[in-house]
Amino acid sequence: MRPSKRSVERTASRMARPLSAVLSPERGSASLEFLTVGIVLLVPLVYLVLALAAIQAGALGVEGAARQAARVAVTAADQSGSDAAVDRAVRVALADYGIDAAAASVAVTCDRSDCLEPGTRVSVSVFARVELPLVPDFLALTAVGSVPVEASATQTVSRFAGAAR
Repeated sequence: MRPSKRSVERTASRMARPLSAVLSPERGSASLEFLTVGIVLLVPLVYLVLALAAIQAGALGVEGAARQAARVAVTAADQSGSDAAVDRAVRVALADYGIDAAAASVAVTCDRSDCLEPGTRVSVSVFARVELPLVPDFLALTAVGSVPVEASATQTVSRFAGAAR
């Protein structure tokens, strides 16, 4: 079957038009799609980076607090001074990293009954919860809005510690 003269003219007129005229309904949609997809992917990625940075800062703060508290505990002159120095060291170290020291818990354990006896190994464990960024305060108190971090450090009381007393 032969095409009619009219269909041949219509096909020829379509082919004679420039490509931009044929694609005009799609003009500008690529940039809009790029921006939409970019925002949808970029916002969660930025939040992920912020959350990981907060968790890493909390882990470093708790680890530093435990290490410093263990060092202070083995150099103290008496047990009451040791407890106060450990508490102060933990508060200062956690404050440096923006962690609420009041919400942190500290446990000091010794491998002997006298923690200040030369050769005693003193272990300090620090536990805290790091609040995720941009989470409302009422959610931060639950497991949804915070991440638990814990660290421990062990130091040995110097064998010359008794001579200094």
